Amino acid sequence: MQFDFLFPPKHFRALLCLAAALIVGCGALRPAQAQQFSNFDRDRGKVMLNQIRNDLRSNYYDPNFHGMDVEARFKAAEDRIKQATSNNQIFGIIAQLLADLHDSHTFFIPPSRAVTIEYGWKMQAIGDACIVTAIKPGSDAEAKGLKVGDTVLAMDNYQPTRENLWVLDYLYYSLKPQAGMHVAVQSPGAGPREFDIMANVKQVRRVQDLTNGSDIWDVIREAQNEDRLYRQRYIEAGDDLMIWKMPQFDMDRNEVDNFMNKVRKHKALILDLRGNGGGAEETLLRLLGNFFDHDIKIGDVKRRRDTKPLVAKTRGSDIFKGQIVVLIDSQSGSASELFARVIQLEHRGTVIGDHSAGAVMQSRQYSHQVGGMEVVAFYGVSITEADLIMTDGKSLENVGVTPDELLLPTPADLAAQRDPVLAHAAELVGVKLDPARAGAFFPVEWRR
Repeated sequence: MQFDFLFPPKHFRALLCLAAALIVGCGALRPAQAQQFSNFDRDRGKVMLNQIRNDLRSNYYDPNFHGMDVEARFKAAEDRIKQATSNNQIFGIIAQLLADLHDSHTFFIPPSRAVTIEYGWKMQAIGDACIVTAIKPGSDAEAKGLKVGDTVLAMDNYQPTRENLWVLDYLYYSLKPQAGMHVAVQSPGAGPREFDIMANVKQVRRVQDLTNGSDIWDVIREAQNEDRLYRQRYIEAGDDLMIWKMPQFDMDRNEVDNFMNKVRKHKALILDLRGNGGGAEETLLRLLGNFFDHDIKIGDVKRRRDTKPLVAKTRGSDIFKGQIVVLIDSQSGSASELFARVIQLEHRGTVIGDHSAGAVMQSRQYSHQVGGMEVVAFYGVSITEADLIMTDGKSLENVGVTPDELLLPTPADLAAQRDPVLAHAAELVGVKLDPARAGAFFPVEWRR
């Protein structure tokens, strides 16, 4: 069991992409673009819907589904699938049904496409605005004049907000990837401007044999590329401070302890959980156990049939006793939020930054396949199996963590690559750090 991401974890998503390219039995591909939409696709959609219905019935933590008549919803969804005219419509019908539960960890994972799409830019909710935070060198976004620090006013027919940004991310990256989009943005001190930004679209290579030839090495290289993007990064300032950029909770107990052995050589730690969407429960428990000389109750895990305490066992005499400052932002979710909130509730350190995502549920992912001997579609569903009630009696779901100090970078800070949040965190532990230097510590990295 684990505290999972808002969206499929990196390895699960990569496996879906690869699985979608595999053909069972004959070793040949039938490109999705060449197929005509037919009753076969509708029947396949109904099979997916029924499987997800069974998964939800059996595993969702609330047997009353928050008062929703799910049987009526599934019946209505099946009727709409019968009238659907495209696979995108079918996937949208299934996705909307699960989204109506308003549960961050319950969502549909549609079959992967025959292409991969990279838009070449990133945005994030900062305060109440959606701001461009990174642009890939050589991308069409860069060529069209999109700038870091731009406020995004519109994407196609959508107005991005803090509340709907995760929906847009799900739509553009998982549910209905686009070859391009029309955006309206505004730079600090300037007027609005609009342009079309084209994505980098790559055809998924046919995978014919994973036991011989070069195909297996392509898979390995892709996995290595993903691992590079999610590696642990850190900066040391003598014995006074370590700054740890933790991209996700994906370390085992030994890896956590080995890293914390490095941390213990310093007087203070800044744990940067900005952009960290969560991860494994094992990592969360062991990491917390490295900061307390006694066992710490995180909260009560409320499942369908029982409620049990979730406790982090102390590491004992090998804990880190120095100062800790935790950085969070709107993309800090799940396990990140639990860690930050425990630090607050136990008065162990200081949490600064933006309000967190409010996506804190315990979930499990179920993978399925549908099709015949020639073509198989792989899909999945993430289902919440438990809520977690903190020791103050409250859930963080749809609420998030309010930092001890609300501190946000301005669009001008982003444009100039300054990080005032990290600089202030260093100041709190007695280390002088220039915001411009802080902004250069952990540059954004892209897939190769």
